[in-house]
Amino acid sequence: MPDSTIPDGELADLPVAASPLFLDARTPQSWSDRPVSHAVLHQLYELTRLAPTAFNGSPARIVFLTTPEAKERLRPALTKGNLPKLTAGAIAIVGHDLRFFEHLPRLSPHYDPSALFVDNPALAETTAFRNGTLQAGYLILAARLLGLDAGPMSGFDAAKVDAEFFPDGRVRSNILIALGHADGPPARPRAPRLDVAEAVTIL
Repeated sequence: MPDSTIPDGELADLPVAASPLFLDARTPQSWSDRPVSHAVLHQLYELTRLAPTAFNGSPARIVFLTTPEAKERLRPALTKGNLPKLTAGAIAIVGHDLRFFEHLPRLSPHYDPSALFVDNPALAETTAFRNGTLQAGYLILAARLLGLDAGPMSGFDAAKVDAEFFPDGRVRSNILIALGHADGPPARPRAPRLDVAEAVTIL
């Protein structure tokens, strides 16, 4: 069902794609163990990588956990409330490469901004984090477009995830995303959202 905080008239003329991406999409509370194929995960990245980032820097680095053994490596880092998401078909660990700028001569051939970051690790980290987060959002929308459910998780110990999956220190974990299929219909109605007057200023 569309979000009840939005008047129906404001939804009437939305594009068809709004339904799978926003209106009908829900975050599952329980997950089927139906697998997500490698081919679908490749498609997921192919879509994610096309969306914009600063200087086309593309700092996100993604590890997809698809086997029970791989998911078990994540278990010690999860909060109790996120443990049920281990049953999802796949878990994406979305991190950001602190040295993403080394790829900028190739990714931004019209203007190479890598000199901005080489001797400025604080700027590099902020840029990597901000744009890696943006790419995580793109990944969620791409997953929904491909018919997957997506459940983002911030309840985890990032230091444990980094030690297990990014031990060289170059990549830092940012967000985890369960990917797959809900086990049944939503268990409860969509939670309220802030309305326009509460969240938006138009000047």
